[in-house]
Amino acid sequence: MRKLKDIKPLELKDDVLYVINQLKLPHELVWEKLETLADYEKAIKDMIVRGAPLIGIVGAYGFYTGIKEGIDYIQVYERLKQTRPTAVNLFWALDRMKSIYEKYGNDLNLLLKEAKRIEVEDYHANRSIGGYGEVLIPKKANILTHCNTGALATAGWGTALGIIRSAYENDKDITVYVDETRPYLQGSRLTAWELLQEGIPHYIITDSSAGFLMKKGMIDVIVVGADRITLNGDVANKIGTYSLSILAKHHNIPFYVAAPSSSFDFNLESGDEIPIEERNEDEVKNCHCCKVAPQESKAINYSFDITPAENITAIITEKGIIEKPNKEKILKFFGRKLS
Repeated sequence: MRKLKDIKPLELKDDVLYVINQLKLPHELVWEKLETLADYEKAIKDMIVRGAPLIGIVGAYGFYTGIKEGIDYIQVYERLKQTRPTAVNLFWALDRMKSIYEKYGNDLNLLLKEAKRIEVEDYHANRSIGGYGEVLIPKKANILTHCNTGALATAGWGTALGIIRSAYENDKDITVYVDETRPYLQGSRLTAWELLQEGIPHYIITDSSAGFLMKKGMIDVIVVGADRITLNGDVANKIGTYSLSILAKHHNIPFYVAAPSSSFDFNLESGDEIPIEERNEDEVKNCHCCKVAPQESKAINYSFDITPAENITAIITEKGIIEKPNKEKILKFFGRKLS
């Protein structure tokens, strides 16, 4: 069994949260200090931290910090909710923190414990996702992944990239093909950086070349993450995921989604109801501070798309695997009844 690094994107020291500034990677490893509620808002909005599980964890610590500052808890809750609209993990974590406050009042010790609990639970969930998922990876495999779903997107280890880590840790002969993930380049900047730290063989590819690699028989498995999963199994994930699912279906390649239970939104029936974040057009017209388009041209910049359940081979969670997901299977899996 290979021994891997245990990358952690955040650390609590002396009651202050430090996070890796993901805008600086891969060229600089910079830790940012989050001391005020405004610091947390900026970190999430500006994508200093990103990835659905990590946004939820940082949001929980932000709630604690806002209360410590003496800000009304409803205001703290609403301000953090407004930072990013698509990833349900943020709302899930904030609801947990709000519930603690409403039950026990202004008890900073209990609020901090709950935030720490959310962080620890996520890390262990990721290790479990990795364990369930790596069983689905052949002993020798070329794996395609999209965006960044690793330690940098979570409390550590990762979801889809956590499965890849677990497969490599268990001595499987794998090579990873990393979509660059325009326009923010989470694949080429962040996923490739993580794989390099672990010594996992990989190639960065342009997003538009994925289909051709599938046609050439160079891809055996596709594993992606999720920012929100609805009752019927539809998945919101980084823009480009939907296209990959169609290509995978056409080429008969397994298409797996890896996500913790906190990514499921039982209040939404289908992906049509998920709010999709549209970010600044300058992210499309610039590539890491370099202008790549006429300033006069307009651009569309949806951060996420919806992959229908029918395109998904299985959803891998910390509780197990949901094959060919649909509403009935998801409710049964979580022990809920059909309404």
